[in-house]
Amino acid sequence: MRIYLIGFMGCGKSSLGKRLAKRLNYPFFDIDTETEKKAGQDVQAIFDTHGELFFRRLEREVLLGITGHEHAVIATGGGTPCHEDNMDFMNANGITVYMKMAPQSLAYRLEYAQKKRPLIKGKKGADLLTLIHDKLVEREPVYMRSHCIIKGESAKPDQIISLVFGL
Repeated sequence: MRIYLIGFMGCGKSSLGKRLAKRLNYPFFDIDTETEKKAGQDVQAIFDTHGELFFRRLEREVLLGITGHEHAVIATGGGTPCHEDNMDFMNANGITVYMKMAPQSLAYRLEYAQKKRPLIKGKKGADLLTLIHDKLVEREPVYMRSHCIIKGESAKPDQIISLVFGL
């Protein structure tokens, strides 16, 4: 079974995904990391050099390439489900888990994060919170199509295991 972790950037998909994969003895894939490997550049450089459309095409190739693994935990990029038919693809090829978080929680995490993220480049405080709110309004209808929804602030691997294997 493939488990796709989705949600806004900073909600903890990668860190929780690694722990979940270890607990299940599944391989772990981070779509952003795999896309960076494929491009030979980090996400910020891909956006700066080639633009978002190029990034989204690579991201899609990576997403489709993981289907060679019957069992895996996959942390998607925040925008992955919202482009092309990626959400339909993930729902048809595994279990999707939306790690839902309040905009304020996301803003706190993202303002102090070390990872560079093109979408929030140069944003802080109220500007960052406004951007997160606006993007969530845009993305959440897609995120809400997930098989499972959990509270990202307190998500634990065992909680996801219980939800996913209880379906």
